Amino acid sequence: MTRATRLLLTRPLAALMLVATGACSTLESINPFAEDEPQVNAVDQPPEDIYAGGLRALQTGDYDTAAEQFNELERLHPYSNYATDAQLLAAYSYYEDLEYDEAIAALERFIELHPNHPDSAYAYYLRALCYYEQIVDVERDQGVTQLAMEALEEVVTRFPGTDYARDASLKLDLAYDQLAGQEMSVGRYYLRQGHHQAAINRFRRVIDNYETTSHTPEALHRLTEAYLALGLVGEAERTATVLATNFPGSEWYQDSYALLVEGQSREPAGGSLLDPLGLFN
Repeated sequence: MTRATRLLLTRPLAALMLVATGACSTLESINPFAEDEPQVNAVDQPPEDIYAGGLRALQTGDYDTAAEQFNELERLHPYSNYATDAQLLAAYSYYEDLEYDEAIAALERFIELHPNHPDSAYAYYLRALCYYEQIVDVERDQGVTQLAMEALEEVVTRFPGTDYARDASLKLDLAYDQLAGQEMSVGRYYLRQGHHQAAINRFRRVIDNYETTSHTPEALHRLTEAYLALGLVGEAERTATVLATNFPGSEWYQDSYALLVEGQSREPAGGSLLDPLGLFN
């Protein structure tokens, strides 16, 4: 999966960083050689100094150090004006460092402690991205995909009309397609092995639960194929009719039509009648 849209991701973060950027400028104007000075014990550092140090690390891509700095700020100065923003910046640092479990834990803590914070929408969105970025190929377990969908749906439900909700909605469509793709992969395997009833169950699940995805036409065709293999001609015809009604121009309809009407092998572009895309070779 690609990384999140940077504009959406960094918009609220930029606001958080303005204060820290000012802190950096102030520090440098007071002492331009601050980096060469002896290090002050962290306990004695004011919160704005630690915050500025975390920002510098974040801006240079040292995400591990950035997270440490922001966490340290909250630990040492939990009641400062910087503490709340530091929590969110620590979570963002974890996200950028691909430490998704740590980021999720930090974001859930932020959401619990600050449910009405102006950047709570961003916190929910970033948590959803942490799951979304971990979605793997359709051949593997899709548990994280389910978690991503739940988190994305929460963004859409809680913050309708926002940029976060719009982007989450798009990612939801991709996540649904991912889950449907896994069902199709398993169904093809069963069909290849001659386990037709098991294959039918998988293809039916695609039709019932993921009908708006790109996999629906093939699922209908594979159902037609499986029903014919079991001698259930009536079921095959009904399924092919649904395919013809909803996807009349689909290559899958053409293949189902050939199975039902022509009753003989043909060689369309891509493969044989029963395996037009070469999926079972």
